[in-house]
Amino acid sequence: MLYSLVSYLDKNFDLPGTGLFEYISFRAGAAVIVSLTISLFFGKSLINYLKKKQVKESIRDLGLEGQKAKEGTPTMGGLIILAAILIPVLLFAKLNNIYILLIIFTTVWLGVIGFVDDYIKVFKHEKKGLAARFKLIGQIVLGIVVGTTLFFSESVVIREKVPSKDIVVSEFQDSDEIEMAPIVRFAKQSVKSTKTTIPFFKNNELDYAVLLKPLGKNAHKYAFLIYIPIVILIITAVSNGANLTDGIDGLATGTSAIIGATLGVLAWVSGNIIFADYLNIMYLPDTGELTIYMSAFVGACIGFLWYNTYPAQVFMGDTGSLALGGVIAVFAIMIRKELLIPILCGIFLVENLSVVMQVSWFKYTRKKYGEGRRIFKMSPLHHHYQLSGYAEPKIVQRFFIVGLMLAVLTIITLKIR
Repeated sequence: MLYSLVSYLDKNFDLPGTGLFEYISFRAGAAVIVSLTISLFFGKSLINYLKKKQVKESIRDLGLEGQKAKEGTPTMGGLIILAAILIPVLLFAKLNNIYILLIIFTTVWLGVIGFVDDYIKVFKHEKKGLAARFKLIGQIVLGIVVGTTLFFSESVVIREKVPSKDIVVSEFQDSDEIEMAPIVRFAKQSVKSTKTTIPFFKNNELDYAVLLKPLGKNAHKYAFLIYIPIVILIITAVSNGANLTDGIDGLATGTSAIIGATLGVLAWVSGNIIFADYLNIMYLPDTGELTIYMSAFVGACIGFLWYNTYPAQVFMGDTGSLALGGVIAVFAIMIRKELLIPILCGIFLVENLSVVMQVSWFKYTRKKYGEGRRIFKMSPLHHHYQLSGYAEPKIVQRFFIVGLMLAVLTIITLKIR
């Protein structure tokens, strides 16, 4: 909104300073500042309101140290995060950008599902909240919308590199050596494609249509049969991973901030033809605008962390955790870096796997030996460390360190091939 107004003023009245809004870096910086301001100041007011309305977390007795002290802590604090993301994006982003519209839809959709889940827990006093099948249906619907939009929309394109007719000649070469390889540059025309990035490979692009190679020329036409299910799987896995990680104070919030900052960098270089050319990665027109969204995302997480660090003054609840995970998944898919998720979102992945392994092993051993056995003292993994005697702040800080290492590894995959 503000971007459109300032652009109008710049175009028609040439007001000093309005040209700054054309720079993504300026609008991203402004989004961070506004997001932090909203989460810090609005956050305190919302926490007081939640206390007044008795919107408190009901803690299940898991036998963990310090667990009872958390009884009565306000929940549904994810509303702070959602407001701190959406308001700056509506102000500073180009709202006619397909990627921005899709990520806003993702934020609102999963925020509503999470809110309903928290509402049922708090006001209906049903500890399980929204039935798991309804959450899953909501995630599947989101996956279908995202996958269909990205596959069929004419605005979602890439620029491929093609050999140019220009010839590179070194001043140290003889005239007999003129037949050099042509320069490889980005094509002038954008094309529809289902290509994505494969980490650690030199020619690091995978086209999902290859999986339908037996269909011959129709492979690209029917690639959505592969692409949309993959999108659904990624969104469901990452969203649930973030939800499981939200078990101790500040863990999901801080981890999401680290992941978000990394994705913001990847969006910026992918949407800039100069950086994309230098790094030899796919150039994705219009994705640079997503940097503004992710700047607001990181600002919202850091601002919320002010109140969510140990001992937490507020919990985000499913209102926040489902949205954070879903946004990360959709964002990675849009900038065609979804195959980096196992590295970048390693914390979410391990938390997810710890639950799957624990449940699977328990069921298997109960069937085979007559009694269930466990791999971990408790799952998700962070609870295992709690029962092992580690203090919450130490677990969170060490998970942050691992998250930072994974983020750095993700960034350097741009050059390590």
